[in-house]
Amino acid sequence: MNVALSAIHKRFNPGTMNEVYALRDVNLEIRDGEFITVIGTNGSGKSTLLNVVAGAVVPDSGTIRAGEEDVTGQRDFQRARFVSRVFQNPFMGTAPGMTIAENLLLAYLRGQGHYPRVSLDKRRLAFFRERVAELEMGLEDRLDTVIGTLSGGQRQAVSLLMAVIREPEVLLLDEHTAALDPRSAAQVIALTKTFIERGRLTAFMVTHSMGQALDLGNRTVMMHRGRIIDDIPEREKRRLTVDDLLDKFDDVRKTEKLTAEMIEQLRREYR
Repeated sequence: MNVALSAIHKRFNPGTMNEVYALRDVNLEIRDGEFITVIGTNGSGKSTLLNVVAGAVVPDSGTIRAGEEDVTGQRDFQRARFVSRVFQNPFMGTAPGMTIAENLLLAYLRGQGHYPRVSLDKRRLAFFRERVAELEMGLEDRLDTVIGTLSGGQRQAVSLLMAVIREPEVLLLDEHTAALDPRSAAQVIALTKTFIERGRLTAFMVTHSMGQALDLGNRTVMMHRGRIIDDIPEREKRRLTVDDLLDKFDDVRKTEKLTAEMIEQLRREYR
């Protein structure tokens, strides 16, 4: 599914001393089957942009189209029929007091408009067991385990599976490995790549890792102060290194007076 954002503006706390201009005239097309990674400085607007696509944040002006439909005024629960999301904190996308199987059932029924009376019968449990086995974490024999008792990496892997179990038309990934240790993060990233490629999903991923931004997807969008400052196609990004991306931010410093301290912060955070 194509998603097109046109002339999107968003301010928080307008007219107050805490006013923040989060998005400024953002124009972006996420084409069907594309996997876009998004990077930027703290406060650059990348998370707000993802929230606008999700429907969690309504823009002050501009339009959002999903396919041929204008969805600008639709909220996140209305977009659940075609949008699925993985949060940085897996507890935000799961019911931690319910079992793995129960969470998968809720995810499988998401966006259907109503929840018919169903049960975890043998056929459905067998299907969930087969999908959980793909995580290669030994959880397929623990479907009755309460999700809140799993490790962070296990929870996020299950959360990712919940997001893709119905192969959504748009998958949103909100720094979904930022809270994980390096080993768990690598496992979840490998699963992310597998699921997106196998399902040919349209995906939009905000990341704090420039390495991930370069290694994954076929476009990388760079943001600063609420604007898209670069949109790097696959052919170009395959030739880039992390230092090349940092140099791009350094160029922004020269033209927009981004402080040397902010550049140094980027170098520390994104290596």
